[in-house]
Amino acid sequence: MGYLEATGLGHVLADGRELFHDVSFRVPGGETVALIGDNGAGKTTLLRTLAGEIPTQQGSFRSQGAFAVMPQFIGSLRDDRTVRDLLLTVAPPPLRAAAAALDAAELAMMEADDEPTQLRYAQALVDWGEVGGYDYEVLWDTVTVAALGVPFQAAQYREVATLSGGEQKRLVLEALLRGPAELLLLDEPDNYLDVPGKRWLEEQLAQTRQGVLLITHDREVLSRTAGQVVTLEGGTAWTHGGGFATWGEAREARWQRAAELRQRWSEKHEQLKELVRTLRQQSSISDEMASRYHAAQTRLAKFEAVGPPPAPPRRQRVAPDLRGGRTGVRAITCRELELTGLMRPFDLEVFFGDRVCVLGSNGSGKSHFLRLLDEAGGDAAVTVAHTGECRLGARVRPGLFAQTHRHPEWAGRTPADILGGGEGDREGLDLERAMSALSRYGLAGAGRQNFETLSGGQQARFQILLLELAGATLLLLDEPTDNLDLISAEALEQALAAFTGTVVAVTHDRWFARVFSRFLVFRADGRVVEADEPVWDEGRVSRVRS
Repeated sequence: MGYLEATGLGHVLADGRELFHDVSFRVPGGETVALIGDNGAGKTTLLRTLAGEIPTQQGSFRSQGAFAVMPQFIGSLRDDRTVRDLLLTVAPPPLRAAAAALDAAELAMMEADDEPTQLRYAQALVDWGEVGGYDYEVLWDTVTVAALGVPFQAAQYREVATLSGGEQKRLVLEALLRGPAELLLLDEPDNYLDVPGKRWLEEQLAQTRQGVLLITHDREVLSRTAGQVVTLEGGTAWTHGGGFATWGEAREARWQRAAELRQRWSEKHEQLKELVRTLRQQSSISDEMASRYHAAQTRLAKFEAVGPPPAPPRRQRVAPDLRGGRTGVRAITCRELELTGLMRPFDLEVFFGDRVCVLGSNGSGKSHFLRLLDEAGGDAAVTVAHTGECRLGARVRPGLFAQTHRHPEWAGRTPADILGGGEGDREGLDLERAMSALSRYGLAGAGRQNFETLSGGQQARFQILLLELAGATLLLLDEPTDNLDLISAEALEQALAAFTGTVVAVTHDRWFARVFSRFLVFRADGRVVEADEPVWDEGRVSRVRS
């Protein structure tokens, strides 16, 4: 069985700021270890260091057994890659190289059919077989049937952009958990998964013989899978040997011990300084006191050289101020609304102040529904294919939180610059007001970073800030807690409770769903119905899949 052991790892950002230092932990074979911490603490950077994607600046790590990595971006791919391309990204490097050579040889065969080209193609086929390519094709067939419901032969050239985020995640997870790697580094694998998918992931992690280092903010997933919890905070890391159920108590006790040790050090420091002051006065009249004075000075210098115990980490403060405003009584009206090719026609009325939670499997059309509501409140043409009626009430101003954080218009721009420019109903802010707003969301330190370099959680918090500043009275939230750390998720829940307006949210977060009072379920049979409580067991929508 494989294992991973990190010792004294550290990383310094390009601007000279230390992200973390002296990070040490161990991932045993057959155990799932959770890596948690505030957004921007360096979790993804640490994972990328272990994966060899970025150089190890400080410390070292060693591992036994082959390992595979699931990057955080899986689920938000919207480029021209195919299913085969995606599966190759998480395959061993020799397999990727052999696949690239085989693809190049096949292209060459299309342009020339001479003997050298044929020999090149024949050699590429041999190389593909030697690195286990045909064995992987058998594995991928099992994977695509499990994740997409179709064999690999039919799915391999399908564009990944046509898959939902959950389908992308499930596809890669099936490949990794069924694959030969003995160590898995998973960066937020539960994001985009519906609850049946999360339950499947929980079961797989409980049964696997692989060693797993897992980044997740889902409290249910944490409580059901993690045997150990490594917390990245205060610029370093500590390990809780129990599960997530006792992690909160252990963290509070650790902070209290740190505060007590620092207080004792301060008290001892004051005692030594007072002794030095007293002996300095007495040394002027006594040689014996002079020697004691010099000894006390030496003792104080050594005490100060060692320094105080580490201070308890600063607690992250996130304070959204989602105010909203009064609107017409009927906030949303849908009549015979059909999302073309997705769900059957349905009627819906949402009233001012309602908290509506939209549930259902991935690919059922939930995100399309939110996009349609957002477009219904604007002046631009509606792009979501539909029939029937969908309209918003008087003074209803929608604000959409996008699940994938895709904002190409912000590429190369910093949060401070984006806030300064203003957009639509959102006025521009001067630098002082912009930094103050960012500070309320724990983003002051990231105000000068380009948006695309922010962590997923920082991007999520920034999007919520923009909704606040735009004065939205209808919040359309597509998986808002996916990338939020524990503190940020709780702060958002509190802000929504105080929000004056209407909230419609898509979520697979079982904790987050508790703040809602109405539940709209996109069912597997294509119907959209209301339920009195959350429904988590809806399967894939029954429709013809290509």
